[in-house]
Amino acid sequence: MKNVHYLLFAFMLFALSSCSVITGIFKAGAITGIIAVVVVIAIIIWIFSMFRGKN
Repeated sequence: MKNVHYLLFAFMLFALSSCSVITGIFKAGAITGIIAVVVVIAIIIWIFSMFRGKN
């Protein structure tokens, strides 16, 4: 019976640590997505300003 408790404890330890890893991946993905959107908007504004400056 004691081995079952150790096995359950080990399972909980791995399960909880994997949840924190997944949370970190999603946070990094959100930050990367925000940066990518800002960069794309900046490129679009730069392209429009190039065409507008020729007139």
